[in-house]
Amino acid sequence: MAASLRFNPTSTPSLCPISTYKSFTPVLCGPRDNRGPLVKGRILSTEAIQAIQSLKRAQRNSSSTATVTPLPSLSRLIKSDLLAALRELLRQDQCALAVHVLSTVRSEYPPPDLSLYADVVVALARNHLKDEIDGLIEEIGSIECDDEKALVRLIKGVIGAGRKESAVRICGLMKENGVGSRKRVGEYVVKVLSKGLRRFGEVDLALEVEREFGELSRVNSDKLTIY
Repeated sequence: MAASLRFNPTSTPSLCPISTYKSFTPVLCGPRDNRGPLVKGRILSTEAIQAIQSLKRAQRNSSSTATVTPLPSLSRLIKSDLLAALRELLRQDQCALAVHVLSTVRSEYPPPDLSLYADVVVALARNHLKDEIDGLIEEIGSIECDDEKALVRLIKGVIGAGRKESAVRICGLMKENGVGSRKRVGEYVVKVLSKGLRRFGEVDLALEVEREFGELSRVNSDKLTIY
C-alpha cells in the first residue's frame, strides 16, 4: 500500500506549457511584371478574354515567322466586350493590339468616345511609339468638345509626344466642329492648346486659337456672370 503511494517525479505534469508555435515563411504574391492592377469593378467576360488571347496568339505567330499573320476580326464582339478588351490591352501596354481593337470600335460603333483616343495616345507616347500617334489622329473624323477632360488629355498626350502635325490637326478639327464660331470651349482647353502650339513654333496659329476659341469662352463666361 505504501509503495503504491510513492511519489513519482516523472509522472508529475509540467508547470510550463509546451510551445506549439510554428514559424512560417511569408510568401509575397504580386504581379510578375510592371503591369498595373486591374481596376476595381472591371470584369472581363469570356468573350473578351478569348479575343485578347487570339490577338496575342496572332501577334506571336507573326513575330516567330517571316509571314505576317493578320489579326483576327473582332466584329462579332459587343461594344462592352470590345471596350473591356481595349482597356485590358492598354493596361498590359499592348499598344498595337489596342489600336486594332479601337479600329473595330470605330467601324462597328461609330463614333468612339474621345476618351478612348486619349487613352491610346497616352499609351503610345509612354511606350515611345510616337509615329503611331499621327496615324491615329489622322483617322479622327471629327472632335466633339463635350468631354473637355478627354480633349485636354488628348492634346497633352500629343504635345508631350512632340507631334506637331497632330496638334495642328486637332486644332483644325475643333474649328470644323464649330468651336470659335458657334460652340464654346473651356479656357483651360484654349490655354493648353495655345501653349502647345507655341512650343512647336506655331505662334500665329496659337494667337488665332486664343482669339477665336478664347473670345467665345470669355463671352459665355461673361454671360453666365451677368445672369
